[in-house]
Amino acid sequence: MMKSITTLLTSVAFVLMAPTSMAEEGFTPLFDGKTLDGWRVSEHPDSFKVTDGAIVAHGPRGHAFYVGDFNAATFVDFELRLEALTKPNSNGGVFFHTNWVESGWPRNGYEVQVNNTQKDWRKSGGLYAVVDNKEPFEDNTWMKYVIRVEKGVVTVSVNGRELVNYTPKGEDNKLQKNGGAIALQAHDPGSEVHYRNIRIKPLK
Repeated sequence: MMKSITTLLTSVAFVLMAPTSMAEEGFTPLFDGKTLDGWRVSEHPDSFKVTDGAIVAHGPRGHAFYVGDFNAATFVDFELRLEALTKPNSNGGVFFHTNWVESGWPRNGYEVQVNNTQKDWRKSGGLYAVVDNKEPFEDNTWMKYVIRVEKGVVTVSVNGRELVNYTPKGEDNKLQKNGGAIALQAHDPGSEVHYRNIRIKPLK
């Protein structure tokens, strides 16, 4: 009996310690939790580092693009899940359907805002300058993002709350036919944003 209980407790402990992606069928991690392997940073590489299992964006403007082997680093229809945490007065973002740039802000695709108390009135979870959210979440607290693109529809939720359900059309459509890259933003030297548990499930 004691042996059975011990085995059960060991099994439960393993499940609790296992990475989130292991329990999510079809999802593949884009970040190993230890290094920036598979990521390429533009403009200011020193603005990104890995600390305590998270990618930390803190420094002059730069963008970390996923360039790893999975799905040729290009995603058309997908569901992206990640957690983000803002320090006070910090701004960041998650880009999709975008392309590598040597410097400046990415010019293709869309940005999902990560900002709770920085002066920009566009707050976390909004589709930047398209479908904006004005109500902030909390700093120093992990926010659970789900970003989904499927059959021309973009949805974004944070902590289970849907903030975006958008179907771009005509000249306003920034979804690229052949998909694009995923990128994380370091906004400015005064901002510090943490990203972790980054995983994706291609839907096409």
